[in-house]
Amino acid sequence: MAGDGSLNAETLKEKLRRELQADHVEVEDTSPNHCSTSFKVLIVSPQFDGKPLLQRHRLVNSCLSEELKIIHAFEQKTLTPAQWEKEQKK
Repeated sequence: MAGDGSLNAETLKEKLRRELQADHVEVEDTSPNHCSTSFKVLIVSPQFDGKPLLQRHRLVNSCLSEELKIIHAFEQKTLTPAQWEKEQKK
């Protein structure tokens, strides 16, 4: 996958949704010219329940280990479904 140009917000979104059984995933390409080198992601997954932030980020990082080799900037927000629900009410 790396280097063949197939890395984009949509492929990241699908992979995160599938591998983390996420209820909700948002991926934004924040790189200049949208050249898929910087991403901002929001992931809502029941897999994050009871896990501290560091463990959540490790789950995401291991899911995207190949992609992160070519991504320069990666900002992630990881929420449980309950936390996401609270955010929606703000």
